[in-house]
Amino acid sequence: MRPVTEQEMSMLLKQCADEPIRIPGAIQPHGVLLTVDESSWTVQQASANASEILGVTAKPGQPLSDWLGAAQTQLLQDALSSRSLDDLNPFLVNLPAGALDALFHRHDGLLFIELEPSADLPAGASVDFHLMRTLRRLQGAKSLADLYDITVNEVRTLTGYDRVLIYRFEDQGHGQVVAETTNAELDAYQGLFFPASDIPEQARELYRLNWLRVIPDARYVPVPLVPALRPDTGEPLDMSYAVLRSVSPVHCQYMQNMGVRSSMSISLLKDDRLWGLISCGNREPLRVPHAIRAACQTIGQVLSMQISALEDSQARRERHAKDELLVSLARSMANASDDVYHGLVERGEDFIGLADATGGAVIIDDAVHLFGQCPSIEQVKSLFRWQQSRPAGVFETSSLGSLFPEAKAYQRIVSGLLAFSLPKPVDNAVMWFRPEINETVAWSGNPTQAKGGAANGLQPRESFEVWKQQVDGSSRLWSVGDVYAATDLRRSALESDLARQVQREQDAVRARDELVAVVSHDLRSPLTVITMQCGMMQRVIAADVSPASKRLNSAIDTLQRATTRMTSLLEDLLDTSKIEAGRYLIDAQPLELSQFFEDAWTLLTPLALNKFVSLTFVGEPDLRILADPERMYQVLSNLVGNAIKFTPKEGTISVTANVEGEYVAIRVADSGPGIAPDQLPHVFERYWRIREGNPSGTGLGLYISQGIVKAHGGELSATSEMGVGSVFRFTVPLVKPLAMA
Repeated sequence: MRPVTEQEMSMLLKQCADEPIRIPGAIQPHGVLLTVDESSWTVQQASANASEILGVTAKPGQPLSDWLGAAQTQLLQDALSSRSLDDLNPFLVNLPAGALDALFHRHDGLLFIELEPSADLPAGASVDFHLMRTLRRLQGAKSLADLYDITVNEVRTLTGYDRVLIYRFEDQGHGQVVAETTNAELDAYQGLFFPASDIPEQARELYRLNWLRVIPDARYVPVPLVPALRPDTGEPLDMSYAVLRSVSPVHCQYMQNMGVRSSMSISLLKDDRLWGLISCGNREPLRVPHAIRAACQTIGQVLSMQISALEDSQARRERHAKDELLVSLARSMANASDDVYHGLVERGEDFIGLADATGGAVIIDDAVHLFGQCPSIEQVKSLFRWQQSRPAGVFETSSLGSLFPEAKAYQRIVSGLLAFSLPKPVDNAVMWFRPEINETVAWSGNPTQAKGGAANGLQPRESFEVWKQQVDGSSRLWSVGDVYAATDLRRSALESDLARQVQREQDAVRARDELVAVVSHDLRSPLTVITMQCGMMQRVIAADVSPASKRLNSAIDTLQRATTRMTSLLEDLLDTSKIEAGRYLIDAQPLELSQFFEDAWTLLTPLALNKFVSLTFVGEPDLRILADPERMYQVLSNLVGNAIKFTPKEGTISVTANVEGEYVAIRVADSGPGIAPDQLPHVFERYWRIREGNPSGTGLGLYISQGIVKAHGGELSATSEMGVGSVFRFTVPLVKPLAMA
């Protein structure tokens, strides 16, 4: 590929961030690409060099056999039908023009066939022996540094590249060279950082999807696809998984600026995330045979597993080192006399030592407790308010000032923050602090300076000389063990706090039950006496028709009504207490629904007639339900009574029953004003009495009714439409006839 001019490069730089690197429409010239529709085995697209390399005159749209010959095509089809693509690659294709190595993959409904002229191994090379030796050495490595050194040396020996290095990505996207072997003539990059713009995010994603990427000669001339667009969709061909895919011109220029003409990259993955790369470079064109590339891919896969294993092992050791102190602090929180955080306040030194911090803060409501080196209380409160805006869970940063500019005022004390809060209605937080450390970072070239003054996207930098940057406002990184300790301490705090809440709720329920029991017992007797005395007084004055006697009799009636209401309220409170405690008992028995409805109609019709409201009961014949008759009447009378209260004069109320599966559904529908949509979800809550006309109700009727229905194994629900009316529906178990049972 010819060097690009300044003007062309300027244009490329403006486009590189959004460059469609997945759909370049071209390949590198050292091979051939064919895309095949397997339903017809016709070639959809082909690289423009296909006829020359394959020695055929076929065109896109013709059968694959016109390109590879009938015999080779049949061998290929047989192999594809009996073997997986992983087992098949590479597949040797023998044509009159020569032997080719074929690689296959399927993507977007097409079979991709990539063919490269077969390359002989270097004289005396034994790839299998070299690979087995490398794998044994990797398995015996005791540290990450050993793994890195073994890998770069073995890959360089195996491939012959001038330089092999391991490049590890950091969370911010930039990378660091953690191991390297190179010719003495080349500059060393060991330990240097490379900015994230050198490998843009979309390029990193392609590295994650493909284990291997090869560029034999960066000065190649791209070979276009024919036709340029897919015939079946009219869209560019997605070449994300193609080994021959043409690379960005910016990247090729970047390679030349580094003095590299050929390269190979092997992806290193951890948990399906791009951890880093094994990057190989050579000053001259270099074509690596498939067998060696496959061995390098295996080395990369094994190295990925070993990195994961060693990092996980290190993380386990770090976590284990924290466990003893974590258990001790968790015990202190559980035994704290008041808030669980007081268990940390009482052990401030251990608390900050848990995360190897130099300071810490514990916030309990309005109180701020500080330990070690800390900002002022007001600064901590401001930091807390900012931290509360972050997502829930454990928060960590080693450069607080970059996220919370206000913290730059005290970054010498706090540049690193590790913190969490509990989901409580009062302010609370646990914070660990780490101070700023002055650090010099060595970059390969100035990461902030772009060629020609441009400052957007990926830059094909010309300078890779060491450029040192003084970094301030950053602390030592929080380790996996530190974050684990904070996470586990938060879990322990949540468990202890929840246990306290449960205990408080249990104590409150117990106290309420005891109060209700005492009150109901102590009030029943006086109310009974009042009722009896009222009856006696009415009998005494019954014969006296004087105005004074009439006034006295009216007062006695009022007293009796109040006594009756008080008795009803006590019964409601007792029922509520039993429902909430899960001790509401019923005496379920088979009931004839028609008889139950008839009895209910007899008792409730007078109430409806007093309001000039029509009340009807209709049910399917011969239905029997399994219910406690007294409690079921309590539910029905409550629902019908409410309907009578809120249905206007000349309105209608209907009670119906029908079978629904294993249950009988009973509906009470009225033509009242309806319930507002914002109130409907709350009608079964305790003390709900929002509707006008019921200011004196206890608000417990529907709540108790729901509890009774649930005790029967049924459900109670409500629907309503303003200006039309409401429907309350509840279910009770159906007693099946013997013939159906």
